[in-house]
Amino acid sequence: MTKEKRPFDVIGQLATLRRYARSLVRNPEDAEDLVHDALVRAYEREQTFRRGGSVRGWLLSVVHNTHVDRLRRSRSQARRAEAAAEVAETAQAADQDHAVRLRQVREAFFDLPEEQREALHLVAIEDLSYQEAADALGIPVGTLMSRVSRARARLRNFEDQGGPARHLRLIGGQDNETR
Repeated sequence: MTKEKRPFDVIGQLATLRRYARSLVRNPEDAEDLVHDALVRAYEREQTFRRGGSVRGWLLSVVHNTHVDRLRRSRSQARRAEAAAEVAETAQAADQDHAVRLRQVREAFFDLPEEQREALHLVAIEDLSYQEAADALGIPVGTLMSRVSRARARLRNFEDQGGPARHLRLIGGQDNETR
């Protein structure tokens, strides 16, 4: 019986691959995952194996390259997480008056009639074109434009009146004298 009976004999190389993977990652569970990923990659790229070459050497190379790719991916994810953490640390909580005003505008939006609210939502928040929004609602474009216009007018009126809490006064705010 010759060794070259099956030129792509992966099963006979499993012990070697597992030992090498354990030496790379120093953890038996991670080593098994590494061998698995490497074998999947090896079978996907079996056509790149040169017949007559060393299967063992080629598979060890696949394990090594898979390990390096995992390290790179891990480092890249860590850099993205650090960058996100930096951005999150620089973010500041909204001032109380801004939070109250935002809640009032949100309530004014939800107080709009349903047809106006859904039309405005599709155009202003979901950024659909008038035609796309009209198609989504199953109405003519002119009707959609009318609903959006009326919704915007109601919200502008809300803004011009200073919102529903007109009896409240901002102390230390910018418009202290105007109310």
